[in-house]
Formats: sequence, structure tokens, C-alpha cells
Amino acid sequence: MTVLAINGSPNKQGNTAQALKIVTDALHAQGILTQTMHIGDQPIQGCTACHHCRQSGAGRCVHDDLVNEALRLMEQADGLVIGAPVYYAGIAGGMKSFLDRFFFVGAPLRFKVGAAVTVLRRSGAITAFDQLNHYFNLQNMLITPSSYWTAIHGCIPGEIHRDEEGMDILQNTARNMAWLLQTLAYAKAAVPPPEPMPRVSTNFIR
Repeated sequence: MTVLAINGSPNKQGNTAQALKIVTDALHAQGILTQTMHIGDQPIQGCTACHHCRQSGAGRCVHDDLVNEALRLMEQADGLVIGAPVYYAGIAGGMKSFLDRFFFVGAPLRFKVGAAVTVLRRSGAITAFDQLNHYFNLQNMLITPSSYWTAIHGCIPGEIHRDEEGMDILQNTARNMAWLLQTLAYAKAAVPPPEPMPRVSTNFIR
């Protein structure tokens, strides 16, 4: 089993990277392989709503950048961890562009396991955490539970290790994610997933 971790912070070795490492190390301890991508310092084009990804049937974005690389990796992965710094009570702009395209393409995410990690100095964690989980929910992913919202506090790199409750939450999230992955692997042969239903899309104009 493998998990893809996405670091959405512009700081490659900052607190978000360190928070993700805490999670991936705990996953390794449970026998789960991981791979981490750092996308936060790259210029990532936002979605232009051209619908090429769906009309072509290729499952790739017309803008061939880190989004397509992540899509290729996700085909083989069983789970996804998204790490985000909190900017103005939400996720960073480059990460928003990345996630909008990554999830809109129709990546193979149905019934895979997702976990969100937010890193912040003081406040705004809940709105950023909620924002990340919306992506998982709309792709029929299984969202990893934990003992609290998965947020950890720190300003200068390394300061998160002084947030004892945050460290405990990250460890608990990783253990729960490993359990979900192992449970799914065990159950798939006995209980096949339900067939996807055609999506009904409406608006409120009469």
C-alpha cells in the first residue's frame, strides 16, 4: 500500500513539510509506503474550465505540469495526504490552483483514503481544514478521522514540535489512516464497492 503526500507550502523545509514527515513516518511504521511531492513553490496555472481533461478521456490536464505528475502517481496510490499552510484562514493560492485541477480531472480517487493536515501560526485552521476536506468528499474518498481537527501550530520552522497536542493529533491521524488502508485492502475481495451512480447536476433557475 502506498500514500501520496502533497506539500502545498512555498517553504520546502518548513513546518508543513515537517508535519507531513511526522505523518509519513508514522505510516511507514505501519508498513505503508509513501511519496511526498512539494508543489507550493511552483507557478501553477489555475483551472481554465476548458474541459479538455474530461472530453479527451485521457484523464490529464491540458496544462502539463505538476498536476499531471501527481495524477500519474495517484493512479498507483491507495491514499492521499494534503498538507497546507494557513493563509488568510484558507489554503495558499498555488495549492488551490493545483487542487482545483487535480480533483476536477476525475482522478482515480473513489474510495481511496484521504487526510488533510493544516499548519498555522495562530488561527484559521478550521476553515482551511474544511476547505481541504471538501475536495475529498466530492470525489467519494474516505476521510480519515482523528482525535481533533488535524492542525498543528508553529511559526518558525521546527516550532510545531513544541505543540504537544498537535503532534498527538498527527500521530493519531496517521495510525487511523493506516488502519483504514489495511481494512479496505482486507475487505475489497469480500465486499465489492458499489457501482458509481450517474451524477445529476442541476441549478436553481426556474
